[in-house]
Amino acid sequence: MRTLLSRCLLAFSVGALAGVLYWLMGVLAPAPPWISLAGLLGILAGEVATRRLLTRRRNRPADPPEGPPPATP
Repeated sequence: MRTLLSRCLLAFSVGALAGVLYWLMGVLAPAPPWISLAGLLGILAGEVATRRLLTRRRNRPADPPEGPPPATP
């Protein structure tokens, strides 16, 4: 939990620093705020969906072999 909190704090700090730099240079952010937030939400959704899909594929039982079972003596 502490690692997650520190990562979120670091991400917020870097974003705030970027905002200050944009303000100091007198330029606007490269994307309107709502569009950029929608893009970030899409990135997050894609990451979560991919992680779940890959986890499900890894945990899936193997398919049984085709054909008759081997003869036992």
